[in-house]
Amino acid sequence: MNKLLILALALCIAACGNSKKKGTQKGGDVTIAAAGATFPLPYYNLAFKTYRDSTGVAVTYGGIGSGGGIRSLKDKIVDFGGSDAYLSDAELAEMPAEVVHIPTCMGAVVLAYNLPEVKDLRLTPDIVADIFLGKITRWNDPRLQAANPGSELPDKAISPVYRSDGSGTTYVFSDYLSKVSAEWKNTVGTGKSLKWQAGLAAKGNPGVAGTISQTPGAIGYVGSEYAFALKIPTASLQNRSGNFIVPSTESISAAATEIPADTRTMITDPAEANAYPISCFTWIILYKEQAYGDRTQAQAEATVRLLDWMLGAQAQELTTHVHYSPLPAAAIENAKALLKGVTYNGQPILK
Repeated sequence: MNKLLILALALCIAACGNSKKKGTQKGGDVTIAAAGATFPLPYYNLAFKTYRDSTGVAVTYGGIGSGGGIRSLKDKIVDFGGSDAYLSDAELAEMPAEVVHIPTCMGAVVLAYNLPEVKDLRLTPDIVADIFLGKITRWNDPRLQAANPGSELPDKAISPVYRSDGSGTTYVFSDYLSKVSAEWKNTVGTGKSLKWQAGLAAKGNPGVAGTISQTPGAIGYVGSEYAFALKIPTASLQNRSGNFIVPSTESISAAATEIPADTRTMITDPAEANAYPISCFTWIILYKEQAYGDRTQAQAEATVRLLDWMLGAQAQELTTHVHYSPLPAAAIENAKALLKGVTYNGQPILK
């Protein structure tokens, strides 16, 4: 990795940790510091700016990937971590204290591609798996051509692009592939970091999107907003009902059905006929008991107030401004119940 990039990330985390420990005053409240997933970063940038403009409370968020966000939370150098993958039971057991998962919005992992001569690419689950397994290597492969009748696909090499860092977006994508491809499940599996069979590595959603846009013949998985921002075409994907679906507010929302009380659920490969098959939640994760280390009650209250606002109508309406989808009512209800259980010295912060 570029040494300057490493230094920049280190300074970002150090700044986050310092701002928390000092309890920096901002508009009568402490500054909130966080880090994690790049998938929701465009939404978080908009939401946190809106919150600062209306309350005076500054929120700094470092987009270092879901894995980095969880490590930062585990080390207690941020107020919360952002992740596109919920913590498994084993990961929960490794945390120094109990945490809660607060969903903030819904989004989609899209297959973005660089083929100027192809305007409407259609992909089936098995084709996607075999591209990233390195089994389909050219765009004019007969299986791709069969999925795209009426389109003349070029005789060009396929360059798959994947995440090099620990990534919740990778977890979502691989969770989907493990559900639709037995070979993927048995040879690669699901995880934030994987042993890839083929392709080019890039860091973060911005890195993947940038690599796709600069590489003729490339295809990669990326948060939808990054593809839209760079005007990279995205494929329609066949869902479990056999329908080819493009990601939209409606098709993403259609993927959310039953939401458990702790909100830890994956909604990839849903049965709904109109659902986009790689839809997901993204979470903010924080400690249930906020009195730890030298953390002040003001810091804890500011953090919980921000997250309560993120579940409200104003913040949820902002999701659609940057190509995300608002949370369903059941997810908001469960998340609010979890927030009411967050305490400082055993006393609930939200009354």
